[in-house]
Amino acid sequence: MRLPWRRVRQLALYTAVVAVVAPWLLVLPLAIVQPPTTAVMLTRTVQRVFQGKRPVYPRRHPVPPRLVSPHLRRAVLAAEDDRFFLHYGLDFIEIENALERRRRGRRLRGASTITQQVAKNLFLWEGRSFVRKGMEAYLALVIETCLTKERILDLYVNLAEWGDGVFGAEMAARTHFRKSAARLTRDEAARLAAILPAPRRWSPHGALARRRAAVILQRMYYAAPRESPRSGSRRR
Repeated sequence: MRLPWRRVRQLALYTAVVAVVAPWLLVLPLAIVQPPTTAVMLTRTVQRVFQGKRPVYPRRHPVPPRLVSPHLRRAVLAAEDDRFFLHYGLDFIEIENALERRRRGRRLRGASTITQQVAKNLFLWEGRSFVRKGMEAYLALVIETCLTKERILDLYVNLAEWGDGVFGAEMAARTHFRKSAARLTRDEAARLAAILPAPRRWSPHGALARRRAAVILQRMYYAAPRESPRSGSRRR
Protein backbone atom coordinates (compact mmCIF):
# COMPACT_ATOMS: atom_id res chain seq x y z
CA MET A 1 0.00 0.00 0.00
CA ARG A 2 1.45 3.32 -1.07
CA LEU A 3 1.52 6.19 1.42
CA PRO A 4 -0.20 9.41 0.28
CA TRP A 5 2.28 12.09 -0.75
CA ARG A 6 1.00 14.36 2.02
CA ARG A 7 1.77 11.72 4.66
CA VAL A 8 5.27 11.29 3.24
CA ARG A 9 5.91 15.03 3.47
CA GLN A 10 4.61 15.15 7.05
CA LEU A 11 6.80 12.24 8.05
CA ALA A 12 9.83 13.88 6.45
CA LEU A 13 9.07 17.14 8.25
CA TYR A 14 8.70 15.44 11.64
CA THR A 15 11.93 13.54 11.08
CA ALA A 16 13.79 16.74 10.20
CA VAL A 17 12.43 18.54 13.28
CA VAL A 18 13.49 15.69 15.57
CA ALA A 19 16.93 15.57 13.97
CA VAL A 20 17.41 19.30 14.58
CA VAL A 21 15.92 19.51 18.09
CA ALA A 22 17.04 16.22 19.67
CA PRO A 23 20.76 17.12 19.86
CA TRP A 24 19.95 20.20 21.95
CA LEU A 25 17.97 18.10 24.42
CA LEU A 26 20.81 15.59 24.64
CA VAL A 27 23.60 18.14 25.03
CA LEU A 28 22.08 20.63 27.49
CA PRO A 29 22.22 18.25 30.51
CA LEU A 30 25.95 17.72 29.90
CA ALA A 31 26.59 21.19 31.32
CA ILE A 32 26.12 19.73 34.81
CA VAL A 33 26.28 15.92 34.58
CA GLN A 34 28.73 13.37 33.24
CA PRO A 35 27.23 11.08 30.60
CA PRO A 36 26.73 7.56 32.00
CA THR A 37 28.06 5.98 28.80
CA THR A 38 28.94 6.80 25.20
CA ALA A 39 28.34 5.39 21.74
CA VAL A 40 31.99 4.35 21.50
CA MET A 41 31.87 2.55 24.86
CA LEU A 42 28.74 0.66 23.83
CA THR A 43 30.41 -0.30 20.55
CA ARG A 44 33.45 -1.58 22.43
CA THR A 45 31.17 -3.55 24.76
CA VAL A 46 29.62 -5.40 21.83
CA GLN A 47 33.07 -6.04 20.36
CA ARG A 48 34.38 -7.37 23.68
CA VAL A 49 31.43 -9.73 23.98
CA PHE A 50 32.23 -11.30 20.61
CA GLN A 51 35.97 -11.36 21.41
CA GLY A 52 35.38 -13.02 24.76
CA LYS A 53 37.21 -10.28 26.68
CA ARG A 54 36.64 -9.45 30.34
CA PRO A 55 35.40 -7.23 31.74
CA VAL A 56 32.82 -6.89 29.01
CA TYR A 57 32.05 -3.25 29.76
CA PRO A 58 35.05 -0.89 29.35
CA ARG A 59 36.60 0.63 32.47
CA ARG A 60 35.96 4.31 33.16
CA HIS A 61 36.01 6.47 36.29
CA PRO A 62 35.05 10.12 35.63
CA VAL A 63 36.75 12.71 37.84
CA PRO A 64 36.30 16.50 38.20
CA PRO A 65 38.81 18.85 36.53
CA ARG A 66 40.65 19.50 39.82
CA LEU A 67 41.62 15.80 39.90
CA VAL A 68 43.19 15.84 36.44
CA SER A 69 46.77 17.04 36.07
CA PRO A 70 46.98 20.35 34.18
CA HIS A 71 49.85 18.71 32.30
CA LEU A 72 47.40 16.24 30.76
CA ARG A 73 44.93 18.91 29.76
CA ARG A 74 47.71 20.88 28.06
CA ALA A 75 49.15 17.76 26.44
CA VAL A 76 45.76 16.83 24.98
CA LEU A 77 45.39 20.29 23.47
CA ALA A 78 48.94 20.22 22.10
CA ALA A 79 48.41 16.82 20.51
CA GLU A 80 44.83 17.03 19.27
CA ASP A 81 43.64 20.62 18.92
CA ASP A 82 45.97 23.45 19.89
CA ARG A 83 43.53 25.98 18.37
CA PHE A 84 40.73 24.70 20.62
CA PHE A 85 40.02 28.10 22.20
CA LEU A 86 40.06 29.89 18.84
CA HIS A 87 37.37 28.02 16.92
CA TYR A 88 33.67 27.34 17.37
CA GLY A 89 33.65 23.58 17.00
CA LEU A 90 34.93 23.43 13.42
CA ASP A 91 38.48 24.58 12.67
CA PHE A 92 38.30 25.80 9.07
CA ILE A 93 41.98 26.73 9.06
CA GLU A 94 42.99 23.15 9.86
CA ILE A 95 40.47 21.82 7.35
CA GLU A 96 41.98 24.04 4.66
CA ASN A 97 45.50 22.93 5.63
CA ALA A 98 44.45 19.27 5.44
CA LEU A 99 42.95 19.77 1.98
CA GLU A 100 46.09 21.59 0.83
CA ARG A 101 48.25 18.68 1.97
CA ARG A 102 45.96 16.35 0.05
CA ARG A 103 46.28 18.46 -3.12
CA ARG A 104 50.05 18.17 -2.82
CA GLY A 105 49.76 14.40 -2.89
CA ARG A 106 50.27 13.81 0.80
CA ARG A 107 48.02 11.59 2.89
CA LEU A 108 44.81 13.28 4.00
CA ARG A 109 45.10 13.81 7.75
CA GLY A 110 42.07 14.33 9.92
CA ALA A 111 41.27 17.86 11.06
CA SER A 112 38.67 16.98 13.70
CA THR A 113 38.55 19.31 16.68
CA ILE A 114 38.22 18.16 20.28
CA THR A 115 34.58 19.27 20.13
CA GLN A 116 33.96 17.07 17.11
CA GLN A 117 35.61 14.15 18.87
CA VAL A 118 33.36 14.66 21.89
CA ALA A 119 30.34 14.62 19.55
CA LYS A 120 31.55 11.44 17.86
CA ASN A 121 32.42 9.65 21.10
CA LEU A 122 29.10 10.48 22.70
CA PHE A 123 26.58 10.01 19.94
CA LEU A 124 27.91 8.58 16.68
CA TRP A 125 29.26 5.46 15.08
CA GLU A 126 32.76 4.96 13.70
CA GLY A 127 33.44 5.58 10.04
CA ARG A 128 34.20 8.27 7.47
CA SER A 129 30.93 8.68 5.60
CA PHE A 130 29.70 12.13 4.62
CA VAL A 131 26.49 11.52 6.57
CA ARG A 132 28.37 10.83 9.80
CA LYS A 133 30.73 13.79 9.30
CA GLY A 134 27.75 16.06 8.64
CA MET A 135 26.04 14.92 11.83
CA GLU A 136 29.31 15.33 13.72
CA ALA A 137 29.69 18.90 12.48
CA TYR A 138 26.14 19.85 13.51
CA LEU A 139 26.57 18.22 16.94
CA ALA A 140 29.85 20.08 17.42
CA LEU A 141 28.11 23.41 16.81
CA VAL A 142 25.37 22.47 19.29
CA ILE A 143 27.97 21.48 21.90
CA GLU A 144 29.87 24.73 21.44
CA THR A 145 26.65 26.70 21.85
CA CYS A 146 25.48 24.89 24.99
CA LEU A 147 28.73 24.26 26.86
CA THR A 148 31.77 26.28 27.87
CA LYS A 149 35.18 25.46 26.45
CA GLU A 150 36.39 24.23 29.83
CA ARG A 151 33.41 21.89 30.13
CA ILE A 152 34.00 20.49 26.64
CA LEU A 153 37.63 19.80 27.52
CA ASP A 154 36.56 18.19 30.79
CA LEU A 155 34.17 15.90 28.90
CA TYR A 156 36.88 14.99 26.43
CA VAL A 157 39.47 13.91 28.99
CA ASN A 158 36.82 11.82 30.77
CA LEU A 159 35.53 10.22 27.55
CA ALA A 160 38.67 9.62 25.48
CA GLU A 161 39.75 6.06 24.77
CA TRP A 162 43.23 5.34 26.15
CA GLY A 163 43.65 1.63 25.59
CA ASP A 164 41.78 -1.63 25.15
CA GLY A 165 38.79 -1.22 27.45
CA VAL A 166 40.28 1.92 29.05
CA PHE A 167 38.36 5.20 28.96
CA GLY A 168 38.97 8.53 30.65
CA ALA A 169 42.01 10.18 32.18
CA GLU A 170 41.74 8.56 35.61
CA MET A 171 41.56 5.00 34.32
CA ALA A 172 44.30 5.75 31.76
CA ALA A 173 46.66 7.03 34.46
CA ARG A 174 45.97 4.06 36.74
CA THR A 175 46.27 1.51 33.94
CA HIS A 176 49.43 2.82 32.29
CA PHE A 177 51.28 4.53 35.16
CA ARG A 178 49.68 3.12 38.34
CA LYS A 179 48.82 6.53 39.73
CA SER A 180 45.91 8.95 39.73
CA ALA A 181 45.33 11.41 36.90
CA ALA A 182 46.06 14.27 39.30
CA ARG A 183 49.65 13.04 39.80
CA LEU A 184 50.67 12.64 36.17
CA THR A 185 53.97 14.29 35.29
CA ARG A 186 54.54 16.38 32.18
CA ASP A 187 56.27 13.48 30.40
CA GLU A 188 53.58 10.95 31.35
CA ALA A 189 50.86 13.32 30.18
CA ALA A 190 52.61 13.79 26.85
CA ARG A 191 52.90 10.02 26.41
CA LEU A 192 49.20 9.53 27.05
CA ALA A 193 48.32 12.30 24.60
CA ALA A 194 50.68 10.72 22.06
CA ILE A 195 48.61 7.52 21.78
CA LEU A 196 45.22 9.18 21.29
CA PRO A 197 45.15 8.59 17.49
CA ALA A 198 45.38 4.80 18.00
CA PRO A 199 45.02 3.97 21.70
CA ARG A 200 44.28 0.27 21.19
CA ARG A 201 47.38 -0.26 19.05
CA TRP A 202 49.94 2.07 20.66
CA SER A 203 51.38 1.96 24.15
CA PRO A 204 52.52 5.09 26.04
CA HIS A 205 55.69 3.14 26.83
CA GLY A 206 56.51 2.33 23.20
CA ALA A 207 59.03 3.93 20.85
CA LEU A 208 56.36 5.59 18.70
CA ALA A 209 54.77 7.23 21.74
CA ARG A 210 58.20 8.49 22.87
CA ARG A 211 58.82 10.14 19.51
CA ARG A 212 55.38 11.73 19.39
CA ALA A 213 55.64 12.79 23.04
CA ALA A 214 58.88 14.67 22.32
CA VAL A 215 57.03 16.89 19.83
CA ILE A 216 54.08 17.33 22.18
CA LEU A 217 56.39 18.34 25.04
CA GLN A 218 57.82 21.15 22.93
CA ARG A 219 54.33 22.52 22.30
CA MET A 220 53.42 22.22 25.98
CA TYR A 221 55.95 24.87 26.97
CA TYR A 222 53.58 27.45 25.49
CA ALA A 223 49.99 28.01 26.58
CA ALA A 224 47.27 27.18 24.08
CA PRO A 225 46.23 30.45 22.38
CA ARG A 226 42.94 31.89 23.61
CA GLU A 227 42.65 35.18 21.75
CA SER A 228 39.66 35.18 19.43
CA PRO A 229 40.61 35.88 15.80
CA ARG A 230 37.25 37.59 15.20
CA SER A 231 36.73 40.04 18.01
CA GLY A 232 39.89 40.08 20.09
CA SER A 233 37.87 38.82 23.04
CA ARG A 234 38.57 35.66 24.97
CA ARG A 235 36.43 32.59 24.62
CA ARG A 236 34.55 31.25 27.58
